[in-house]
Amino acid sequence: MADQSIPEARSPEKALNGGVSLNAGVSENASVEDGASPKEGISRRRLLGTAGATGLVLGAAGGAVGYAARPAEATPLTSLGAEQVMFHGKHQPGILQPLQARGHVVAFDLTAGAGRKEAAALLRRWSETARRLMAGETAKQDDTDVARDAGPSSLTITFGFGHSFFARTGLEKQRPVSLDPLPDFSSDRLDKARSNGDLWVQIGANDALVAFHALRAIQKDAGQAAKVRWQMNGFNRSPGATAHPMTARNLMGQMDGTRNPKPTQADFDERIFVPESGSKDPAWMAGGSYAVVRRIRMLLDDWEQLSVKEQEDVIGRRKSDGAPLSGGTETTEMDLEKTDKAGNLVVPLNAHARITRPDQNGGAAMLRRPFSYHDGIDADGVPDAGLLFICWQADPLRGFVTVQRKLDRGDALSKFIRHEASGLFAVPGGAAEGEYVGQRLLEG
Repeated sequence: MADQSIPEARSPEKALNGGVSLNAGVSENASVEDGASPKEGISRRRLLGTAGATGLVLGAAGGAVGYAARPAEATPLTSLGAEQVMFHGKHQPGILQPLQARGHVVAFDLTAGAGRKEAAALLRRWSETARRLMAGETAKQDDTDVARDAGPSSLTITFGFGHSFFARTGLEKQRPVSLDPLPDFSSDRLDKARSNGDLWVQIGANDALVAFHALRAIQKDAGQAAKVRWQMNGFNRSPGATAHPMTARNLMGQMDGTRNPKPTQADFDERIFVPESGSKDPAWMAGGSYAVVRRIRMLLDDWEQLSVKEQEDVIGRRKSDGAPLSGGTETTEMDLEKTDKAGNLVVPLNAHARITRPDQNGGAAMLRRPFSYHDGIDADGVPDAGLLFICWQADPLRGFVTVQRKLDRGDALSKFIRHEASGLFAVPGGAAEGEYVGQRLLEG
């Protein structure tokens, strides 16, 4: 869990009136023509205008229970539901957007007999479904109506290719060197059944039903071409739950990710995205990035036995506000040489925040965009909980691998976490208008 941050989703200020966009140029969805099938083109957002009337009818016909289930008057979407992210662009959605409240990550394997042709058709279906759902529309085929009353809710859907995909599709010569398997690490306790995969999909939204609706649509679109290999669910704090935007906290109660690289930094793009030219990567990866996905179990019972001071020494930051133990605020530069009255380093040598600093790792940096997870409590009362760690970088060897090797050599946090699943995926650049994700690879 590197010491880098994406700010929580900002609190939107506008109610729906043509939609609020995270990207320039987002327009309102076209309304359905008279007689057109709602399954084919009606926007989920347009349906909200009838919610009040429906509720009133239910109230009159069904008594107090029916009435309580629906508002008596039509209410416009809040700005949280109205937020829309564009599907088309230089980069795929789900990388630069703020953290979302709900997430799903799922890997698929191509089925026996499915190859390049079937994979191309699948990515074409997936891209169209992603475009429609992110615009607040229904799925093209067999929509389940789960998100019928909601707006886009900042939905993003992101697609990537695993190492095994290229052999399955006869595209080995197009497989990037950067996609070579990750090395083994000392904290690994990896379940192979929940690791890697031919194809990877990341889904995020600020509404749980919108996120699930997208997950179900993607699964149904896979049809006979691919089957689910593994799937995991995550969450973050809901936008607007704090008085002002803050760095997210993880399930250890720590602010998680204070020093994430920011798009305003001059070298941001070269650290996070594959360049258009001069790269060791194939041309189809231009504008893309590499996602490292790790399921990191937090040993919360052990962690919570520590005092707050002991927890802070493990991390190297104050638990209350994320400030470095050397003083200041969350964004104050950490003073690695500062000592206390006894001559001891204020930030311990094995503190997590010290070890993961880019200037302690040859400038290595990752854009972290994780979700917390909780998958129940076992018979001994131990929670299966932790972090769905997702990080983005132009080169995983210089990013994740460099930092994780350093952590392997003495991170104080290591005794309180366990890496249980892992994957590395090549995520191509965004699809232009009229294209599907991965088209330059599959049709190049």
